[in-house]
Amino acid sequence: MSTPGTPSFQPLYLQIKALMVKSLEAGEWRPGEAIPSDLELASRFSVSQGTVRRAIDALADDNLVVRRQGKGTFVATHTEETVSMPRFLRIRRDDGVDEHPGSRLLDVRRGKAPADVARALDLKPGEPVLVLTRVLEFGGVPVVVDEITLPAALFRGLTRAKYEAYQGSMYGFFETQFGVRMLKARERLKAIAADARTAAILGVAPGTPLLAVERVTTTYGDRPVEWRRGLSTTLHHHYLNELG
Repeated sequence: MSTPGTPSFQPLYLQIKALMVKSLEAGEWRPGEAIPSDLELASRFSVSQGTVRRAIDALADDNLVVRRQGKGTFVATHTEETVSMPRFLRIRRDDGVDEHPGSRLLDVRRGKAPADVARALDLKPGEPVLVLTRVLEFGGVPVVVDEITLPAALFRGLTRAKYEAYQGSMYGFFETQFGVRMLKARERLKAIAADARTAAILGVAPGTPLLAVERVTTTYGDRPVEWRRGLSTTLHHHYLNELG
């Protein structure tokens, strides 16, 4: 499974996993579609079904595929987040009730990447970006203001009208309309004071403590494709991260 003349020290199932990731990245198996059976994959890669199952288990652990009892294994998709809690949603209600927040887009504009955002997105400073500003509302009450910066080259044709015509999550929109699948995220949290603009959107006083969450989201090959800064009130909400 390795390059001729080059020894491979990875377990065989991880080598199979890497080959399957390449197929996912190339679009051989689209989000929401079933992948071939364990038997077919074992024949394709000339390995045992047990090795294939371990590779698929590793893909499932990375949220790349989903096993469905009696139906097979399917490529994971953000479009399913319309019926389940979004995997990247970390702001939750203090009373423990799981609630899908409403999303209200405020603005879409073109801009140039400032140095810090360009660095996070592996762009050159000044490269074209799209900046989306939206509000997440729980029970009709604004809780989070998101500023989302995207490489313009990956999201050509993204407009406010196109986004608002889509029924589903934002990551589902990116996946279905632009072929960009958000796979992993790295976040940094910090407490800040609300500026006047954010305070007006959230309906709080300027200077109110807010939780700032900066996120860099990556796709296949750990390629960064989104920089996001969310400013959240925490009077009735909290940030939840499940470990292990």
